[in-house]
Amino acid sequence: MKSIIIFSLIFLSINLALYPQTAEEIVSKAENDIKGKTSYGTIEMIIKTPDYTRALKMDSWWVGNEKALIVTKSPAREEGNKTLKIGNEIWSYLRNTETTIKIPPSMMLQSWNGSDYTNDDLVRESNLVKDYDLKILKTEKIDKEGCWKIELDPKPDAPVVWGKIYYWVRKADYLPALIQYYDEKGKMVRYMVYTDVKDFHGRKMPSKWIMYNNVKPGHSTTIIVDDMHFDVKLPDKIFSYQELERGE
Repeated sequence: MKSIIIFSLIFLSINLALYPQTAEEIVSKAENDIKGKTSYGTIEMIIKTPDYTRALKMDSWWVGNEKALIVTKSPAREEGNKTLKIGNEIWSYLRNTETTIKIPPSMMLQSWNGSDYTNDDLVRESNLVKDYDLKILKTEKIDKEGCWKIELDPKPDAPVVWGKIYYWVRKADYLPALIQYYDEKGKMVRYMVYTDVKDFHGRKMPSKWIMYNNVKPGHSTTIIVDDMHFDVKLPDKIFSYQELERGE
């Protein structure tokens, strides 16, 4: 009996050394490290298809995952277009026609700004720990970095579109390295690769995020973070419907 207890303690110690935190804590830290409580920055989004490449520069303001405002700065024909997110609702402002459109539930899975991201991504990407059961599967290397591979299975009745998600988090700094998204039939629909870790005003994060469309060959969307400030004070009026319609 004593030998069984000793063996169990040794086994537990090894597991604690390999997995010092829960899957929920690891994913939460990875998500928080690239988002912060609030953030403001400039990003470039490059949309590639077999027929064309389209690039946009945008300013973005975020309050956690509850509020967001994204304003297109270029190209000139799209300058001034805006996306406003408050909770689970999204509005789109089009400068040329000076119209504001609320995105209906039926369009949540439609492409956002012609990219490989959807409107639903803006609304629900923050709820991984809330909407999924998480489990550490193993450790393996992604781009020569040791990572935890974590499986996410949707909780019963959770308002999610993915049947399963695999999330790799770097052990050295808890930054995301790779995310794979599967449908309910077990087919991988897309995957996100995070690279080029840089320091942004005291916080390290991947500066390049590439979403590959696994259903449409040759389609991908790259987000390049040019600059990002975290945990800054943002006026509430930035995230108001009235400010959105002003078109400034």
